Amino acid sequence: MTTDSVKPLNKIEELTQPLPELIPPLDPAASEHYLNRELSHIQFNFRVLQQALDETHPLINRLMFCCIFSSNMDEFFEIRVAGLRQQMKYGRESVGPDGMLPEQLLNEISKVAHDYIHAQYDILNNVLIPAMEEQDIHFVRRRDWTPEQAAWVQRYFEEEILPVVNPIGLDPSHPFPRLVNKSLNFIVELDGKDAFGRETGMAIVPAPRSLPRLVRLPDDVCNGGNNLVFLSSMIHAHADELFPGMEIKGCYQFRLTRNADLELEDDLEDLASALRGELLSRRFGDGVRLEVADNCPDELMNFLLREFGLTERDLYKVHGPVNLTRLMAVGGLVDRPDLTYPGFSSSVPKQIRNKELIFDAIRQQPVLLLHPFESFTPVIDFLRQAAKDPQVLAIRQTLYRTGADSEIVEALVDAARRGKEVTAVIELRARFDEAENLELASRLQEAGVIVVYGVVGYKTHAKMILIVRREEGRLKRYVHLGTGNYHAGNARLYTDYSLLSCDDALGDDVNKLFQQLTGMGKALKIKKLFHAPFTLHRRLIELIEREAGHGDKGHIIFKINALTDPDVMQALYRASQAGVRIQLIIRGICCLRPGIEGLSENIHVRSIIGRFLEHTRVYYFGNHGKPEVYCSSADAMVRNLVNRVEVAFPVEDRDLSARLREDLEAYLADNCQSWVLQPDGSYVQNQPGPDEERFAAQTVLLDRLTSK
Repeated sequence: MTTDSVKPLNKIEELTQPLPELIPPLDPAASEHYLNRELSHIQFNFRVLQQALDETHPLINRLMFCCIFSSNMDEFFEIRVAGLRQQMKYGRESVGPDGMLPEQLLNEISKVAHDYIHAQYDILNNVLIPAMEEQDIHFVRRRDWTPEQAAWVQRYFEEEILPVVNPIGLDPSHPFPRLVNKSLNFIVELDGKDAFGRETGMAIVPAPRSLPRLVRLPDDVCNGGNNLVFLSSMIHAHADELFPGMEIKGCYQFRLTRNADLELEDDLEDLASALRGELLSRRFGDGVRLEVADNCPDELMNFLLREFGLTERDLYKVHGPVNLTRLMAVGGLVDRPDLTYPGFSSSVPKQIRNKELIFDAIRQQPVLLLHPFESFTPVIDFLRQAAKDPQVLAIRQTLYRTGADSEIVEALVDAARRGKEVTAVIELRARFDEAENLELASRLQEAGVIVVYGVVGYKTHAKMILIVRREEGRLKRYVHLGTGNYHAGNARLYTDYSLLSCDDALGDDVNKLFQQLTGMGKALKIKKLFHAPFTLHRRLIELIEREAGHGDKGHIIFKINALTDPDVMQALYRASQAGVRIQLIIRGICCLRPGIEGLSENIHVRSIIGRFLEHTRVYYFGNHGKPEVYCSSADAMVRNLVNRVEVAFPVEDRDLSARLREDLEAYLADNCQSWVLQPDGSYVQNQPGPDEERFAAQTVLLDRLTSK
């Protein structure tokens, strides 16, 4: 039968035909549409490690990436794995949007972490160390010591190590010692009897924490080059001197990682005192991971596992030093600037350079800085000039990670001593900076600064400075709002935005936020800022939904460090289903699955890993040709949007908003330091095409912004 002979259906026949089967839209809340937070986190760490294989990075910096992986994994076990174990210990098991239970997750983490750590030591031993040997940088093993080097090590051991090392024999009167978190230790097999006739068979030797883990051999005992020796090698070589008259049958290094998270009650009367008490216990939390030299006998490994209440799942046998983080010292021990990143001078915008007072520059136009490409100095000068300016009456600032001896703190101290009203809202619970923040609080209080510890139960993570200045008979407010910390060192290593403005509405908003932090009362009405825990979460979702209303003409770009909030992810899924083009630049954790047909085929996720730690948070909404862009201290995580004090601030100036979009486009064009997230949760590194030039966003921004 030909097509021409087919009789067309009449209306009645059309109505009686079976309807096509309707496929219901995919459910944005279904657990199979989410990636696990912890597994995504550990994948980010592995992407950092893979930079050690990238020969476009200088060699010593490649070694640093290997070390940073160790540091990141330490924190992952101290906080994330420890948290999962605590859930199981106290019967408080919870699941994320992916639905994975803690026991199942711990097994998967162990499998992945073992693979990644094995890869790390393979990279160190078979790639980095041989490459450093070619550059005349040598990690001299015991078996390769010359007689002169062995004699020098002998003297170093007797003069520097022996006086401070404290070996501990194990017997009924000497139980297993309480070892400090992440400390280097040795388990020693002994044969024979000591001076008291004891025959223990085993001892523990904690390596002195005051001694460097890596020591440079003097040039006069070497044949040129840079020659480094591990403290562990020196202790191994002379372990017999710690147990005179005993036979050393074996000496093996090990390291225990403990739970380092702090738990503080919400109804504390004195947060600072409670925190000081908790810091003492952090060094001796429950064990979560045991690293042991891979030549250690099984019976000794099992003995250590029993002592620490761990299982084989928690045991990591390593072929090399148990703490690779200490290899960061290499950069300071060898003088090879040719093997590190070349230096650069951060630029200062002409608008600021041309004005004697930074306040005059800000009145001319708001200032947007992208650190480290643009200098952090204007932010410091903002405070320095305010401290000395007789027209400035008051300064208020939040401090999260700053350091007691920073230039920022010096300016606040100077301002207080000059009689200005200075208030500092210090977040004492900035993880692993708690002790330094307690010291910072004491120093500021001694100078006359009013110190407030934020709000118990809500970490103050917002980055804000408010300066009140008298101008022409009235008070004028100047503000700094940032995505990063007030830490000059971090500002050279992390990418972050700073906005300096004298917009009246912004100044009023920041003033109200400080009132909420330092005083008590109902939440005040804020005009321009979104602030957690009150409006930021809701407003982000509303803006995503507004974009969804524009359908395929909608456009969203987020550049953040993590995406884990279920409500935000579901809103993004719905926007994708509506046709919105969504481009996510997420450095680390991403629990959203892109590229699923019918759900997220319009969502693309990339991660940028390079010389600088990507830290900026930018939320861009196309808004049907009237773009709105916000910078923020907050990532799209529940802890940021619901459980912290955070701020998102609009960049309304047309030139600055366009500049932000241009910066985002650079990251979206990166074809060599970007990794693309696949629907199955894996990442694939972008590579330039055969006729395509290499485009590294950080390098482009470095050239673009430091050449002003």
